[in-house]
Amino acid sequence: MSDQPVPDYPAQVRAVVARIPRGKVTTYGRIAKALGDPRGARMVGWVLSGVEDPALPCHRVVNRDGVLTGGWAFGHPEVMRLRLLEEGVPFLNEEQVDLARCVWDPADAGEQLGLGLDLPPV
Repeated sequence: MSDQPVPDYPAQVRAVVARIPRGKVTTYGRIAKALGDPRGARMVGWVLSGVEDPALPCHRVVNRDGVLTGGWAFGHPEVMRLRLLEEGVPFLNEEQVDLARCVWDPADAGEQLGLGLDLPPV
């Protein structure tokens, strides 16, 4: 066991979101799974709904189909879409990114994240 304290779940979610590369997106479910909670996509969405830090790239988190479901958190989904387009994220249509071309999986970057992503489910 480590002597370092384990960050709380919201802090872990924010830490993963902060590391999503520019021009990439991830899903609520991929974040939850990387944190050891494969059924926690809604909890990730709940955490992100309370984020007030404009520097945190929450616009890079979409649903499992690539749809901009969190768009209203930015005032209107078009704001989220424009931010993603500015970063070069490809779209299939007005509301759906092309996950096959731009998805980033935090589980693949687990050790690099330094978050203890091998935690048991919360």
